[in-house]
This record gives sequence, C-alpha cells and structure tokens, in this order.
Amino acid sequence: MFPSTSPDTGREPWADDARPGPAGPSRGYPPGPRTGPADDGGDQPKRKGPRRLRKGGPGRRPDDEPDDLLDEEEEPPVPVRRPLALTVAGFAALLGVGLVLGAQTTGPGHRLPFAFIVFGVQLLFVLAWTMAMRPPALLVVALVSTGAAAIADIAAVQSEIAGLAPLGYAAAAGFVLGVLGQLVRRVDRVRVTDSLGSTLLIVVGVVAFASLIVLGRIPKGTQAITVCLAATGVALLVARVTDAIAPWPRLAPQVPRGAAGVVAGAMLGTLTSAVLGSYLVGFTPTSAALVGLVTAATAVLADLAVGYAEAGRLMAGEPPTMWIARHMQGPLGGFALAAPAAYAMCVLFL
Repeated sequence: MFPSTSPDTGREPWADDARPGPAGPSRGYPPGPRTGPADDGGDQPKRKGPRRLRKGGPGRRPDDEPDDLLDEEEEPPVPVRRPLALTVAGFAALLGVGLVLGAQTTGPGHRLPFAFIVFGVQLLFVLAWTMAMRPPALLVVALVSTGAAAIADIAAVQSEIAGLAPLGYAAAAGFVLGVLGQLVRRVDRVRVTDSLGSTLLIVVGVVAFASLIVLGRIPKGTQAITVCLAATGVALLVARVTDAIAPWPRLAPQVPRGAAGVVAGAMLGTLTSAVLGSYLVGFTPTSAALVGLVTAATAVLADLAVGYAEAGRLMAGEPPTMWIARHMQGPLGGFALAAPAAYAMCVLFL
C-alpha cells in the first residue's frame, strides 16, 4: 500500500532548489568579509590628525609624507673655534711682515737674501699643501715641487731679463715630472687622473712665489711688493679676526667662515695700501688702492676657497690630514695667488 501522505509533505518547496533572491551565506554562520573597492585599501595607514594646508594644493597629512623626508634632519653648522681663527690670523700677519721686510733687503746686487726668504715660504707651502691634498706619490710630488721652486728662484735671480717666462718653464717641467713620478708605481697609477689638479695646484702655487723676486728687479717693484703684500696681510688678518668675533652671515654650514670677514678684510686691506701709497715714492693713494684692492680681494677669496675645499674633502669621507698643515694652507694659498697678481698690476698699471 502506498502511504496516504507524500514523503515531501512538510518540506519547503525550495529546499532542494536554490533559494530565490540574492545569494548569501548559509544560515547560522556569520557573514564573510566583504570584498570590493571599499576594502581594497585595508593596509592603508589610519588617518592621524587634521590635514595640513599646502600652498597652491590640497591638504596633506603627515603620514603621507615620504619616509626619506621625515628621516632627513638638518645638520648643525660647524662651530667656529675662536683660538684657532686667531692663531691663523697671527700666522698670516707674520707671513706678510716677513715677506715685506725681506723685500726691503733686495737690490741690484743683493737679491739672494730675499730669495732665501721666499724659498723658506715655498717650503712651508709644499709641506702644507701636499699634506692637506695628499696626492698619489706624495713624497715624489713634494720633492719635485721643491726642485721646481729652487729652479724658479735661481732663474728669477740670475736671468738677464726680468720676466715670468723662466718661471713658466720651471712650473711646466715640475708638473710633468710630478705626473711621471705618479705613473711609475702601479698603485698610484690608478689615481693619477684624479690627482692632476692637485699636482698642478701645488707646483704652480710654489713657483708663483718666485714672481716676487722678479718683481723686485723692475722699477717700483720693491714699493709694489710693500703695498701689495701689506694689503694682503692686513686683509687675511682682519678676515680671520672677524670670523673669530662675529662669523656672520655664514657662507655655508660646513665652512666656519662668515661673509663679514671676507668683505671687511678686502676693504681694510685696500685702505692700508692707499695709506702706504701716500708715503711711497712712485705711488699715489689712488694707484696704491687699485693694486691693493686686487691683491687683497684675491688673497681673501683664495683663503676662502681653501676652506670650501677642506669641507668638501671631509664631506666626501676622506680622513682629516695633519692639523697644522690644514690651517696653514689658507694663508699660504692667499699669498701665493697675490704674488703674481701684484706683478701683473705693477706691469700693467704702474
């Protein structure tokens, strides 16, 4: 017999078929996580704080800033050491006084005393600049530069015609020999292309001092040396003393020098040359101020450039060199550049 009731009685007609309407999770289970555009940024950082207004654009939150900008911090400026600045100023003053007094000993038959004084300054220049710049084959470059200085001094004293041509030949020969000395060793050969500039600066700078001997052989040369080197010494002295007192405004955070010292040094150096020009024969205050301005400005700018070069070497990761050599480098470089400037101004305008 068949049952009177169907086996499907009590069952909902859609039990076996799909439930009408939108598909959803089964009963008794919590709904699963929704997927869609709204949840795609689940890993985005939460908002913190109000938006910051930017000029010319929408607001921006601190969390939206790049990490490298957040981690970057401004480095404090290099402190100015007052005793050191005063010591360098004293060295510049002594150097100027020595060269000016040495120029007074020169004459038609007495050129050797001044030549010996200039050669002593050249030795200091070679020591300071080779130890500060450290070119490859340092000993070779130092010996070649010393030989070039000696040859230039001898040529300046004994040449029949006072001129700079023998000095140029000595500088070219010294530069070539210095480069060849670096090419001999394989270790130094790798860095020879990087050291061409430093070798050239050392050789040309040390030979430039010999132009003072040539300048002492021409008319008005001794007076020109007095005016120009006095202006140079005063300019360097005032610039360094001003940096010790008020190094403002700072030209660069990594260089402990101020613009006030550079400007004040050039101005007071020019004033010193103008005062001396009113007492020296063959000069007027105007002509003396002109030559003094050129040499004083050249010296203080060369001294400042040495500071920038030293800061660049330290920022590049190079180890610091000998303490005394680094701080003698600036005044010596200033006088080395002021010597040919004084010769040029004397020949062209006097």
